[in-house]
Amino acid sequence: MPSVERYRIAVFPGDGIGEEITAPCLDLLAQACAAEGDVVLDFHPLPAGAGHYRDHGEAFPKESLDAAREADAILLAAMGLPDVRYPDGTEISPQLDLRFELGLYAGVRPVRLVPGIPPALADSRAAALDCVLLRESTEGLFASHGKGTVEDDRVARDTLVITRDVSERLFDFAFRMAARRRARGRPGRVTCVDKANVFTSFAFFRRVFDEVAAHHPGIDADHMYVDAVALNLVRQPWQFDVLVTENMFGDILSDLGAGLIGGMGMAPSADIGDEAAVFQPCHGSAPDIAGTGKANPTAMILSAAMMLDWLGDRRGHEGTVRAGARLTAAVDAAFANGRLLPYELGGSDGTTAIASAVGAALAAGDPVATVPA
Repeated sequence: MPSVERYRIAVFPGDGIGEEITAPCLDLLAQACAAEGDVVLDFHPLPAGAGHYRDHGEAFPKESLDAAREADAILLAAMGLPDVRYPDGTEISPQLDLRFELGLYAGVRPVRLVPGIPPALADSRAAALDCVLLRESTEGLFASHGKGTVEDDRVARDTLVITRDVSERLFDFAFRMAARRRARGRPGRVTCVDKANVFTSFAFFRRVFDEVAAHHPGIDADHMYVDAVALNLVRQPWQFDVLVTENMFGDILSDLGAGLIGGMGMAPSADIGDEAAVFQPCHGSAPDIAGTGKANPTAMILSAAMMLDWLGDRRGHEGTVRAGARLTAAVDAAFANGRLLPYELGGSDGTTAIASAVGAALAAGDPVATVPA
């Protein structure tokens, strides 16, 4: 009898549709792990977010942050409400606090079209779209978060910061990811996305990339300016495998990537550091549809599958990796026949219908090789 791997998962349902997509996701996680028989997740729901700030005067209680630090992984649904803001007018965003507090420098944004979801591009190659955008998550232009200045109501300043230490770790992460993807049948190529022809900071970014690439001779490496990447993500995104870039560039390109695969409701993500990681859908709290049952839980479910894959890889536990593969495969199977379609894509399937279809596929299916990036 194999030994049981047990993980403590900090769960932040957050705001808006967060509670609605969290509950079925946790059920599906438990189902996927139970199918393996040697994986147990202990869920610990924690308060944080705009609603908590509105009701209690704090967005991220110290107890919640401490519990997140102690967890094996963090699963976050959605945070923020457009009508709840700090006195300076900025939105409530504890998810950004987590990135900085835990050093989560690698923002992983898969761009993979789920079978059965209509591709945004007419080209037949779009059906096999599967690349990853890797954005640095703690510096770049986001280093100015909360530190920008306005001088005499005439000049506003934010500062872009790129450091060797974080860039080296980010690029190492990118090449390890490409190697793992190559082992799973993907090309195994890393593209540095920058604006090195204009900005000194990005010329430095590219130079560090080339230095790190030299330590990974088995993985192809190239460069492309960010404007050319934006063009080619629309024209021929299938040419890319792993794209690595600065925070703000990545923030913009990841939304473009989400548009290629059906929108934010289909787009999972992770923010990963050396010792901790947060897994969350790319979308926001969508208060306009909260309580209507229309919320699409797919991105949340796929983010949870990424969490299992990361946990299993980190501990060297195949059962946990397989549980993540089961969950991803179940999402693919649920949508594959084209009859399941979320509201935002013109269909009439909401939270319950989608989660139920994934659960049925989990019950009927076997693990396959398709796993998160």
